[in-house]
Parts: sequence; C-alpha cells; structure tokens
Amino acid sequence: MTKMNNRAYGIIGVKAEMANWNADFTGKPKSMANGTHFGSDKALKYPIRQFWKNEGHNVLYIKSIVKGKKDTLQVADLKERYESLFGEAPVNVQKTLENIFQCVDVLNFGGTFATKEVNIGVTGPVQFVDGLNVFLNTEVGTQDILSPFRNTNNEDADRGTIGKKIFADRMHYIYPFSVNPNNVKEWEGLIEGFEGYTVEAYEAFKLGARLGPLALNTNTKAGCFVEFALFVELEDESKALLPNLNKYVDVTFEGEKAIYNLDNLANLLSDVKDAVKTVEIYYNPLNVEIETAKLDALDVDVQYLQVFTGSKLK
Repeated sequence: MTKMNNRAYGIIGVKAEMANWNADFTGKPKSMANGTHFGSDKALKYPIRQFWKNEGHNVLYIKSIVKGKKDTLQVADLKERYESLFGEAPVNVQKTLENIFQCVDVLNFGGTFATKEVNIGVTGPVQFVDGLNVFLNTEVGTQDILSPFRNTNNEDADRGTIGKKIFADRMHYIYPFSVNPNNVKEWEGLIEGFEGYTVEAYEAFKLGARLGPLALNTNTKAGCFVEFALFVELEDESKALLPNLNKYVDVTFEGEKAIYNLDNLANLLSDVKDAVKTVEIYYNPLNVEIETAKLDALDVDVQYLQVFTGSKLK
C-alpha cells in the first residue's frame, strides 16, 4: 500500500432521467423549502458502497441480512455485520479500529461504531456536500402500478391493488467533495498495521464515484449515472486550500446536452497552479460538452477521460 499525503478536491455530476435519485419520506425527490431539489451525501455514498461490495472489497456500513432467532431472516445490526466480516465480536477500541480500517468505506468515509463493547467515531478523508439539482425545468410525475395480488388486510378486497412510483423527468445533481488524508492521521502509530490513508483507497473512491450510480440498477435508479467527474489533486504536503468547487463550475443546457464551463475553475486554480499536481476531468462526450479554454492555458497537467471507461479523450 502507498500512503497518500496530498489533498484533493472535486465534483461528481449525477444525471437522473425518468428516475428518483433521492426520495424523501413521502416518496418525492428531496427538495428544500424554496423548491430546489437536492441529493444527500448518503444517496451518493450508497451506490459507491454497493459498487465496492460487488468488487470484492470489505464494506462495513451496508445493509445485510442474517438469521435471527427461530431461523427468521432479519437486517443485521452493527455488531452482527462486524462479526460477519471479521469472524469475531468487537471487544476493544484498538482491535476494532484495526479491523474496520480494513474496510474501504471506513477508510474513505469514516463512520461511527457504537456497540455495547465499543463506542468510537472516525472522520473519513472523503467528505461530500449535498448535491444541488442545477436543471431548473425538472418535472416530477407519478405513475400508477397495478399489483397482481389483492390486499389481504382488506377483507372486502377482491381485486389487485394499485401502487405508485414517483419519478423526475430530468435532474442534474452537482456534488462537491474534498479529500483530506490528515483526517485519519491521528490513528497512525496507534493502530497496529495502520499507516494512514492510501493511494489505493483514493483510486477505489474515484472508480466507485464514477461507476457506482450507473451500476446500481434498481427500479428507481436505473436512469441515474455520473455524466461528469472532476478530480483536482494538490502536490504532496501542499498547504494550499480550495473551497467547494461547485461554485466555480457553470452548467447550462442545450437540448439533451449539458455544458460544463470551467473558466471560473481556471481562474481559481491560476492563483495556486504551482500547488496543483494534476486535474482529471471525466465526461461522456455524447451528452456532455466541456468548455476548457482557460484551463488549457494554465501550466498544469490536465487529463480528459471517458467517464465510463477511463480511456483518454484528448
């Protein structure tokens, strides 16, 4: 494993077509008081975790099913999930941290571990801000769904029941994030075998962030995918700090195509260009256009890659 010593910043742009990326408890897409739709950080972390799990990584904070009393199936609690991964119960903070730092989601996102035996919290290097929908013409619809079964809770029911599916025709969520390896530095030297945040964990995050939403092919998420991803890595040990980058990327639309203008991002980076190690921009040129004239003029390493395959575009 290679230790990562540099900070990174970026954006994940999630498009949702005829889908419901993040519903509230009424089933409608989450929105603020002013009507602006948004997606929580949990809505993005969930498909990333599912992707990691399917790739064979250890993932702690994910729903799993266990056999309960009398062989009934039930959702695992935290202790049961821990035991299923490590084959032992949590007994003390030291050993518990040693184990959970082997989980890619804990190493990236952190988490709170609270059982009767152990109570500890870890702040992860990767921190997301909720993603705002920047497409202003979103329409939310409801679809009736006929069940082939009658409702047995109603004695008079003799026909199939009708359910509802709520979806949005089109949304574009912009999630800013930061990566700070120092968030787990305090545990170095205290936990056996733990040497800090790693390049491998960061690469797993990048891959999961790009492909997780697309891979989560559920009924309401089938139309969700990442259309744009930006990763700005600073030099090792750089003291430079950047704000949330969503304020420096302007998104407009022409028909079905989204246009990401990175001129303001270039203006921001021009003042710290000596601290910038690399800029990676992932997108799908079939439905996304990027405007990068100012960014290309900077004396920094900029790479353009296909968001789904990772292949170089130019």
